[in-house]
Amino acid sequence: MPAILMADIDVTDPEAYEHYKAGTPAILRRFGGRYLSLAGATKVYEGEWQMHRTVIIEFPSMDMLDSFYHSEEYQALCEIRWKSADSRMVAIETLAEPKAP
Repeated sequence: MPAILMADIDVTDPEAYEHYKAGTPAILRRFGGRYLSLAGATKVYEGEWQMHRTVIIEFPSMDMLDSFYHSEEYQALCEIRWKSADSRMVAIETLAEPKAP
C-alpha cells in the first residue's frame, strides 16, 4: 500500500534550510518518492493547528518511506534540517485504491 510522509516545518534559518531543500529531491527519487504538496496554501477548518511549511510526499509503500527516512544520505540532511527548522513529521499508510464515501 502507498504511504505518505507529512511534514509541518517552521524554518528558523532560511539560508541553511536551502541546503536541506537542495539535497532532498534526488534522495526522494531513489526511494520512489514524489511531492504531492510543497508548501502550498493551507486552511485550518477545525482546531488550533498552526501550519507553517507543509510538505506531503508519497511513497510506493511504508517500507520505501522508512528506507528513505533512515538512509544515510537523508539522515545527513536531517542534521541540517534539525539545526535550521522546527519540524513535525508523520508517516501514514494510505489506501491502495481510493474509496468513495
